[in-house]
Amino acid sequence: MGKWTHSESIMVSRAPDDVYAMVADVTRMGEWSPVNTGGRWDSDDRGVGAWFTGRNVTAEKTWETQSQVVADEPGREFAFVVGGNRTRWGYTFEPVGDETRLTESWEILPAGEEYFQERFGDDAEAEVQKRADAARTGIHDTITAIKKAAESK
Repeated sequence: MGKWTHSESIMVSRAPDDVYAMVADVTRMGEWSPVNTGGRWDSDDRGVGAWFTGRNVTAEKTWETQSQVVADEPGREFAFVVGGNRTRWGYTFEPVGDETRLTESWEILPAGEEYFQERFGDDAEAEVQKRADAARTGIHDTITAIKKAAESK
């Protein structure tokens, strides 16, 4: 399999700290994501090392994932890895004048590629491609919805 990544950016007319506060509250992700219906923290811990459970729903299925926060810098970056080592989702918040360049990124990590290979065998690449296609659409829809919500405050 190849390197599976995607990212997209959008300008948001809010300060980086404000946009970060929205995104880093995993319980709110369902307000913006077309697939994720929100998350719940698995303990009182927050920041790097904290775990949360996210719930996802599509027309075909419903599933939950456990993720670990791997980057938590208020106003700069928030990122987590699904399954602890499989897929990295990240958000960066870059000040540009009075606005924020919000970038959402997605990457299948080596352990994720191994997981798909073990689970799907010869169909692994096609299964990852389905997820890559969904990530491309989902990222665009998510950051567009975050922008709309942030700018309506």
